[in-house]
Amino acid sequence: MADAAGRLSALAEEVLGAPFPVRIRAWDGSEAGPPPGPSPHTGDTGDTGDTGDTRDTRDTGDAAGTADAGGAAATTDTSPKPPTLVVRNRRAVRRFLWRPGELGLARGWVAGDLDIDGDLYAALDLLSGVLWERGEEAAPRSGLRSALSAARDPRLRSAARDLLAVAGPWPPPKPPVEEVRARRGPLHTLRRDRAAISHHYDVGNDFYELVLGPSMVYSCAYWPAPGAASEPASDAELAEAQRAKLDLVCRKLGLEPGQRLLDVGCGWGSMVLHAAREYGVRAVGITLSQEQAEYARKRVADAGLTDRVEIRVQDYRRVSDGPYDAISSIGMAEHVGAVRYGEYAALLYGLLRPGGRLLNHQIARPPQRHEDAYRVDEFIDRYVFPDGELAPVGRTVSQLEEAGFEVRDLESLREHYGLTLRAWVGNLERNWSQALRHVSPGRARGWRLYMAASALAFERNRIGVNQVLAVRTPEPGTSGLPLRTRTWN
Repeated sequence: MADAAGRLSALAEEVLGAPFPVRIRAWDGSEAGPPPGPSPHTGDTGDTGDTGDTRDTRDTGDAAGTADAGGAAATTDTSPKPPTLVVRNRRAVRRFLWRPGELGLARGWVAGDLDIDGDLYAALDLLSGVLWERGEEAAPRSGLRSALSAARDPRLRSAARDLLAVAGPWPPPKPPVEEVRARRGPLHTLRRDRAAISHHYDVGNDFYELVLGPSMVYSCAYWPAPGAASEPASDAELAEAQRAKLDLVCRKLGLEPGQRLLDVGCGWGSMVLHAAREYGVRAVGITLSQEQAEYARKRVADAGLTDRVEIRVQDYRRVSDGPYDAISSIGMAEHVGAVRYGEYAALLYGLLRPGGRLLNHQIARPPQRHEDAYRVDEFIDRYVFPDGELAPVGRTVSQLEEAGFEVRDLESLREHYGLTLRAWVGNLERNWSQALRHVSPGRARGWRLYMAASALAFERNRIGVNQVLAVRTPEPGTSGLPLRTRTWN
């Protein structure tokens, strides 16, 4: 097919009502769109088939070698250039036709049918305005209503016919094997939550070591100068920023020797290890991931802290051995869900002694005009965090107060998470070949896209992350906090 890129670019402009913001390179070598930068690559020369196989023989080198971390051939020219969307084959177009929107594009990316040549962050920033950030509609619309509206639009019908001609023969491609199948039934049951956690966290400890670095902390770090770094941080800088975050949590909780700490969603044990080693507490960490628990127990044993730290594979709803002096929940509440959040807050309140403190570290989204219309991004739900949900921070504070907590402090760490995610992306790109020995190319591509897009979301204030300090204040009203709580800074 001659000039596939030109046809795709023209169709995109027809549908969007504006020029497509990123240059397109198609499988036939054609290019179209904004002016190219120096040293353009050549694309694939044809359709590679419809087997649904997500293997990618291009992913054979490090990001700096013969293939970059998305699969596109690397260039020796290091000068900046505008990013190019690489459509490797017609299968990518068929994926989008059969599932228009974010999920169709995500399937193409994970399968290796789509790629970005150039700066991934720049490409995502340009594409966000037409693909993901087109604004909230004035009122929620059902999928059927949207489909009927599109079917009545002659312009969109014509574009769909042209796209069918470009896409080539059927049948529709199978989804990549990394995709979680659509689930049915009630959300956030014990069994369903275990399966969701396993999908995300049981990827393999070796893979997480490459991405997270030696700290093995999978939540936003606490940097000394947010926004100052122009390059991804080194392992040492990331480890120090993560240590600073753990210590910030300990200081906010006011930990003292001999106290009992519960860490909900303990991951690989970094928080309980830090609290026991540096503050002398007796700590219990709970996780639903068997792989995390085994890794954390080994770290505890290696540190000689088995007498002070216990790691359990346990749901927060099954903890009954309170009271605790303090509870930390760092990056876990996003898995709780709206239907369970009141129960989560009440259970943690009941596990604390009077005067005990909770530090809830949680990603937040802006409130929507129609909260009932909120839906998790399809890409995140199918490939990253099944059943994960974000809530506005105001709702989180309200539900903690409804459970009986006195909320004493809220600190936003939004810019810190952007820096953290860029560091993780840098780790993955530098260790690309090694990562592919632990996970499939599709899984690695999905993680690179999710982390880079999330970094931009935090930097552009589309989502945030907050530490909420709450106290089970006893009846006389004595919170036990200093008059000036910001002394921890």
